[in-house]
Amino acid sequence: MASSALLLRTVFARRFAQSSLSLASHHQATQLHTSCFNKRPFHGWATAVHSPHKTSGFVCRNIASSVRGVRAASTQSMPTNEPAVSVDWLRANLREPDLKVLDASWYMPDEQRNPLQEYQVAHIPGALFFDIDGISDRTTNLPHMLPSEDAFAAAVSALGIENKDEVVVYDGKGIFSAARVWWMFRVFGHDRIWVLDGGLPRWRASGFDVESSASGDAILKASAASEAIEKVYQGQTVAPITFQTKFQPHLVWTLEQVRKNVEEKTHQHIDARSKPRFDGVASEPRKGIRSGHVPGSKCVPFPQILDGSQTLLSADELKKRFEHEGISLDSPVVTSCGTGVTACILALGLHRLGKTDVPVYDGSWTEWGAQSDTPVSTS
Repeated sequence: MASSALLLRTVFARRFAQSSLSLASHHQATQLHTSCFNKRPFHGWATAVHSPHKTSGFVCRNIASSVRGVRAASTQSMPTNEPAVSVDWLRANLREPDLKVLDASWYMPDEQRNPLQEYQVAHIPGALFFDIDGISDRTTNLPHMLPSEDAFAAAVSALGIENKDEVVVYDGKGIFSAARVWWMFRVFGHDRIWVLDGGLPRWRASGFDVESSASGDAILKASAASEAIEKVYQGQTVAPITFQTKFQPHLVWTLEQVRKNVEEKTHQHIDARSKPRFDGVASEPRKGIRSGHVPGSKCVPFPQILDGSQTLLSADELKKRFEHEGISLDSPVVTSCGTGVTACILALGLHRLGKTDVPVYDGSWTEWGAQSDTPVSTS
């Protein structure tokens, strides 16, 4: 076991080193296309069905903050129904000891962008890298599914995050994969988390500083998080655990819950995928997945709730956008997408409108469309 742990640390460190070496030969770092951060292969779609999680305890507290002796707006003053913070707010609070910043960049395979390399090129000072594909369930072939409570607690603890911490998460597109990590923390009982509105692009456009290369501490923490996940799924004990979870089952739906909702229609089902994929006229990007949508669901492509600078629309604009698509904000909603990433953007927008209990179908279309016995509609 010790040798496998050493191997994990070596492999992860090598990934950082290889990324650094490859970056030296590129003048336009943001256009990197070499991938050393591939996901695990997916097999057996037809039988892949995800299962629920168990629970444990949770503690959380609020903090106040000031920067360089000047009083700044603190996370304590942020209402829990506001899911995003501005780049100006983050810059003013960046050095607060109980504020942790995560780079959760992730891209679709066909984009040929490497989030780990891009993190090394430029990230918000002090930010740690959160590996969406790595901090995931290792018992399923479905991509980046929600890990178990123990696995999430172990990985987040390895990153140095505690229950007392406030967390801001961002990504390299504006608002994309950061919403997934925002949802993950909330599923495990940590509400003191916000998405950086506009992400790294808006931060850089505002002229704020970025760091290049990863510190030794960042490498060790990212490596430790991957190692912790592996240990938990191998049945080993991981310590110390500084982050205690409290699973919120109402925020995550399984295939069986979606199947039941097709018949009972207790929730409005909103799909964040593009209209051609929803209508079934465009092929799915993953092999073996049928085209179409869950019967009775409605399509609100996630870009429709963002503006041109990839920031979340105002509450008034969001309300108009959802209502235009026939969504009643007075009735329950569940969201889905391709693999459970952009569905979280819809949940983020609905959270801004005060709907703080919107579940995400974690397996989403990759799970539903792979089954042989799930109904599929096309337009």
